[in-house]
Amino acid sequence: MEKAAQQQWNADLYDTSHSFVSKYGNELIELLEFQKGEKILDLGCGTGDLAKQLADAGVEVVGIDSSMDMIRQANQKYPEVSFQIGDATALDFHEEFDAVFSNAVLHWIKEPEKALDSVYESLKTGGRFVADFGGIGNVQTITDEMIEQIKQAGFEFTKQQFPWYFPSIGEYTALMENAGFHVLFAQHYDRPTLLKGEQGLSNWMSMFGALFFEGISENEITAIKKRVETNLRNQLYKDGNWTADYKRIQVLGKKMDKEN
Repeated sequence: MEKAAQQQWNADLYDTSHSFVSKYGNELIELLEFQKGEKILDLGCGTGDLAKQLADAGVEVVGIDSSMDMIRQANQKYPEVSFQIGDATALDFHEEFDAVFSNAVLHWIKEPEKALDSVYESLKTGGRFVADFGGIGNVQTITDEMIEQIKQAGFEFTKQQFPWYFPSIGEYTALMENAGFHVLFAQHYDRPTLLKGEQGLSNWMSMFGALFFEGISENEITAIKKRVETNLRNQLYKDGNWTADYKRIQVLGKKMDKEN
């Protein structure tokens, strides 16, 4: 979602090789406890699968994503649902939604205070904010090895190239409270995530880790990825599939009236 990250999304690869993103979002929908007729914002809707699920259940849903490619594909797949390009830190809504739902997005936003203020402004008083995203330690086994191999190949790696914000649960819930939310539920949990097939880890690095390889040639990137795979095979590969060491934060907050 965050413009500053400059992440380039491939909607086709997202749908074909990373459908687990939407699958795990189904679990988050249970925490949302939506009611038919509610108006809900899907923040970081991707190619629209979860927004479509909510719409089919009788919700008036609006899907927002910063990726033009994602929104184009969402509109092609589900033209009956409202999708639009938007920035999570500058949403153009004022007390419009009964709930804001966000799956696998907020770790892309390195200005979490702005995003939370924007979500707060978009909600009606008493509205819910439900989110699941990467927490501290998320995919650290993979990213530590990627960074090590990039440096061993003779390239510099700066903090600015790390594309994500992975907070602790204490850090993030404090930010929610500062923004005006009453935190009703929060957890930090391990969620080992299957990356299907021999190319699962390589596909993951291509889809989500492109910013690690800025300024590196395609040949060098391929060689670095191969070394990452070699070094992580004993830890993360079994029975023909890779497993990523996901660690997630899940939160439920209620918008309180700041004047009370």
